[in-house]
Amino acid sequence: MSSMDSNRLTLLALCAVKGASWHAIARAARRPEDLDALANGHSVERSTEAEKTAHLILAARDSLAEYIERAKREVEAAQARAGARLVTALDDDYPANLRLIYNPPPFLFVRGELRPDDPRSVAVVGTREASEAGLRRARKMAAALVAEGVTVVSGLARGIDTAAHEATLEESGRTIAVIGTGILRTYPSENRDLADEIARRGAVVSQFWPSQPPAKYTFPRRNVTMSGISQGTVVIEASRTSGAKLQARYAVDHGKLVFLVDSLVTDQPWAQKMLDTHREVVRVKEPTEVIARLREPHDVQAVAEGRRQLTLSFG
Repeated sequence: MSSMDSNRLTLLALCAVKGASWHAIARAARRPEDLDALANGHSVERSTEAEKTAHLILAARDSLAEYIERAKREVEAAQARAGARLVTALDDDYPANLRLIYNPPPFLFVRGELRPDDPRSVAVVGTREASEAGLRRARKMAAALVAEGVTVVSGLARGIDTAAHEATLEESGRTIAVIGTGILRTYPSENRDLADEIARRGAVVSQFWPSQPPAKYTFPRRNVTMSGISQGTVVIEASRTSGAKLQARYAVDHGKLVFLVDSLVTDQPWAQKMLDTHREVVRVKEPTEVIARLREPHDVQAVAEGRRQLTLSFG
């Protein structure tokens, strides 16, 4: 087993420690020596979250070999049953946009292919109970993004997400589904064929253990990653309790762009309040207003690599 393989399995094993912060583990993985320190129960990062995680890992050190075996089994199951591969924060092909947020996932299981041009991406999200007008807007937005070579990201949910994925595929574009379950599961089940087609022509990614079922906590975590993997989020149609609204808030926290379509701002008080409160939030009438604000993939890669090198140099 190569050193990198050993490090990657160690990262996964640390994620199996009950109560350990996966975000703290991901941040430690920016410097391999910091991950080694964390595996030995010491935190270089001086935060309560990281120090608590180091304490939990130290207390669980006698079980680390067992956790490494679990990690091996999980990777093998993902490959054998779904053709999925592991991508960790240690790897060069870890998505560049995710390197720019403070709470990245430490690993992803990926069906399909992550490409160098994926950083020029936009998440298109909205309610599961979408109106016909909302579905039309989602399809129009996705098609326009595809025409400009933008990768369309969404969450494989019913409603707006499904419309965005389907329109992208119909236009022969590239789409990434960030799912709220393990890579061995599909939720909702009626989108199984859609997920398979996305995996063939784009990528399906999961930040959870491969067999993780849908749960209340998995979907908000998925929204964090969907925000992080994109340059910005377009909200098509969403109530004040929608996960799409939550993702818009995460995107603001990440310093990402948030695009609220004109009809949403007119219909939803929360959208108008967000627009009034945050300078990252933009009201848009046409997809061209989204496209005009996107950076090229090499610009995102340069920023991510610069931040990575800074971390490697100074900690």
